Amino acid sequence: MNTAISAEWRKLCTVRSTRYILGSPLVALAVGGLVAVLMTADWDGSTAAERTTFPGADPAILAVPFTQFCLAALGALVMTSEYATGMIRTSLAAVPRRRRLIAAKAAVVASVAFVSGQTIAVASFALGGLITGDRPAPIAAWESVPEGLAAAFGNGLSIMVIGVVGLGFGAVLRSTAGAFVAVGAVLFVLPTVARMVFPSWGEDIASLLPAGLAPQFAGTADDPVLPPVLALAVMLGYAAFALIAAVFALTRRDA
Repeated sequence: MNTAISAEWRKLCTVRSTRYILGSPLVALAVGGLVAVLMTADWDGSTAAERTTFPGADPAILAVPFTQFCLAALGALVMTSEYATGMIRTSLAAVPRRRRLIAAKAAVVASVAFVSGQTIAVASFALGGLITGDRPAPIAAWESVPEGLAAAFGNGLSIMVIGVVGLGFGAVLRSTAGAFVAVGAVLFVLPTVARMVFPSWGEDIASLLPAGLAPQFAGTADDPVLPPVLALAVMLGYAAFALIAAVFALTRRDA
């Protein structure tokens, strides 16, 4: 198993797109920081009544969803790039046990997504605090450091889960474009459609999708549908289901 993981890690590191994908969230973080700076400047020039309508100046609002998509794309590419190049046959020749191959790929994707996700989430929290300084809520996204770090950890964990979900989409669909569309639908389209089609309980549906579970797990959601333990269980359930689907697709179909 260690040999398989090492091989998957080497393959991931030698692909040029990996560097681009992992570097892209830094751009989103910078843009999120710029938005936070502009919001804070607007706050400083606003009246007391106007300040009550401000949302929190949190770079994570932009950086985290973008990172979720990037790491899901990376997870999908781990599978789809091998089908596109025919490298999957070589991988299966080197690791004939297909479940072991999926496990090795999942271990690498989960590790990279977890580290990248936590880095972006914590950096977003730190950058937001640096920009807002000692200004009070609501412009300050978090009232305390523990609350902000809990939210950051939840966001980082969600990025890892969504990266594994991307791997599952890649294994099932075997198409980079198809996997990207599926990931985008789960992350962005379905929550929006649920809120539009079901105004009364669409928010609850969106809260049960992968991107909506992190605040509930961290205990920072305003009106949580699930308690933290159950939100974590559902989050990990998405990853488990994605891996089961990936194993089924790889073992039941020819490469």
